[in-house]
Order: sequence, then C-alpha cells, then structure tokens
Amino acid sequence: MSKLEEILGYNRKFIENKDYEAYITTKIPKKKMVILSCMDTRLTELLPKAMNIKNGDAKIIKDAGATVMHHFGGVMRSIVVAVYEFGAEDVFVVGHHGCGMSNLDTKSLVKKMVDRGIKEETISTLNNAGVNVEKWLHGFESVEESIKESVRMIKDHPLIPSDIKVHGLIMSPETGELEVIVDGNA
Repeated sequence: MSKLEEILGYNRKFIENKDYEAYITTKIPKKKMVILSCMDTRLTELLPKAMNIKNGDAKIIKDAGATVMHHFGGVMRSIVVAVYEFGAEDVFVVGHHGCGMSNLDTKSLVKKMVDRGIKEETISTLNNAGVNVEKWLHGFESVEESIKESVRMIKDHPLIPSDIKVHGLIMSPETGELEVIVDGNA
C-alpha cells in the first residue's frame, strides 16, 4: 500500500467516524499569535503541547530552521497576513537545539542532488544566474543568533506595526523546555 492510499484509507474512516468534530474551530487564532517553528519532526506534536497550543489557538508556520530568509519571502508574507487578516498580536520564533540547519554541509547536499539526477549543469546554470545554490541552502552556525536575526527581520519589517511583540525562543526537542532568547515584551 502506498503512503497516499494509506492516508486516504485512514481519512475515509476519520470522516465516517466524525473524528473531525473535536477539531472544529474558526480560522482566527484564539490566542492571537503566530508561531514560526522549525519543520523538525520531533516538534510536530511536542511544540504545541509544550506551549499549550490547541487547534484554533495559533497560526503555525514551519520551515527549515525557523528562519526568515527574505524580507518579502513566503514566511514573512504569512506573518504579515497573520497580523492583518487574522489579528495576531504576538509572533514567536521557536528554534531548537540540535537543529539540522545548524552547520548544514551544503556541498554534501548538492552532491545528493546530483546523485538523485539533478544535472551539474543545472546547478552551474543557477549559480551563473545569480542563485548561489550552496549559499541559498546554507543554514546557520548558531541557533541563538539565527533566532535573533529572524526576530530582528520581523520586528524591523516595514509592514509590521510597532505594537506587535516578537519573541525568540529555543526549545529542547527532547523535553519541550523553552528558553527565552528575545523577550518581545521588554
């Protein structure tokens, strides 16, 4: 059975049993918050539980490293929409210890691309067109500094109002313990 077939089979039972009823809520986050979190699989259930977030409480954005990479990229667009369309008042950037984006070996990653069939000419063309693939894939050396930089980019963004509180935290992916790196209330 393929992953798709497995998911669709489960979904049919989920709908038939009306299991979805426990998750009915509105699209407006009850806690008026947006969370930018890493896509690490260890945080899928741990992060909401550790932060007391239930379905309907917050907008949650996930990306590699919980980083804002571009002032006008998809992550920042989602944050701006959460603030203006959905009433978010607090933004939480939540990284974690042992993040795979910390000191990511981008040369090895590009080699894996080539091994999977991406032509070296494609990588070369992108590099010659101004997209330095290794730099684009590069993560960060320090989780703490990455969180501070993402908080700064959000806080200083020209479309984010000054009353929005932007917080930076690091989570233990084992225990869920949170450490405050930037207190947006300060």
